Amino acid sequence: MARKNVNEMSFLDHLEDLRWHLIRICLAVVIVATLAYIFSRYLFDLIIFAPLDMSFPTYDFLCRTATFLGVDTTFCAEEIPMIIQSRTMAGQFSADIWTSILAGFIISFPYTLYQLWNFISPGLHSNERKHSRGFIIVSSLLFFLGVLFGYYIVTPLSINFLANYSISSVVDNQIDISSYIGLVRASALASGLIFELPIIIYFLTKIGLVTPQFLKKYRKYALVLVLILSAIITPPDIASQVIVAIPILILYQVSIYISKIVIKNQERNTKKNVQPS
Repeated sequence: MARKNVNEMSFLDHLEDLRWHLIRICLAVVIVATLAYIFSRYLFDLIIFAPLDMSFPTYDFLCRTATFLGVDTTFCAEEIPMIIQSRTMAGQFSADIWTSILAGFIISFPYTLYQLWNFISPGLHSNERKHSRGFIIVSSLLFFLGVLFGYYIVTPLSINFLANYSISSVVDNQIDISSYIGLVRASALASGLIFELPIIIYFLTKIGLVTPQFLKKYRKYALVLVLILSAIITPPDIASQVIVAIPILILYQVSIYISKIVIKNQERNTKKNVQPS
């Protein structure tokens, strides 16, 4: 059946439309998650547990850098001093299921954006709808860049710091699998969502909640929030926090530029509308 015009749809029609978009999103996540579950052994050995190997690219790069600078570092160790274990009967099964679901969400993220955009786009002007493809591409690219940043930067820095942190030689690091996967999941997913900041600022500017002046005025407060956020998603050492804070600050500055563009476009459209025919 053909879709109704957005102006003819009642509140219940909008809810029904949203329900079908959410169903399609869930189906996409389930399908991809099922494939991830089928190949879960490769997913765990090649991706999830890869940061436990000192040959991981991040460790190798930091070790070479430290060696070049003549600095002693744990990044050049032969192995990470920790053991992953499962202490519950359903520990490994639960880890398999939730990791597959997370993989399904990450991989199907562009399709999720596509469905959400199809829901909100009928309420936009025609000149705004034509940019939907660019929105989906840019948002997906930022999300995947954030996930990669979390996986290759935040995760190995966190693992290396926490595994080598010791309060006494009598304590061994025998980490439960749920704790380890939770760290990898939080690092990758949180970074992916944080990298969506320019998109969020774009829409907040479009609806008038944010302006470039506002972002500039509260830049110093944003810096403090960024450092706090970096401290939350990274181990409590200055180097890791700075590494994470730098791209977030760059994204904040890019968001100011995007907000300026949105305001200029709105002012240009306003001038065109008030000009006499």
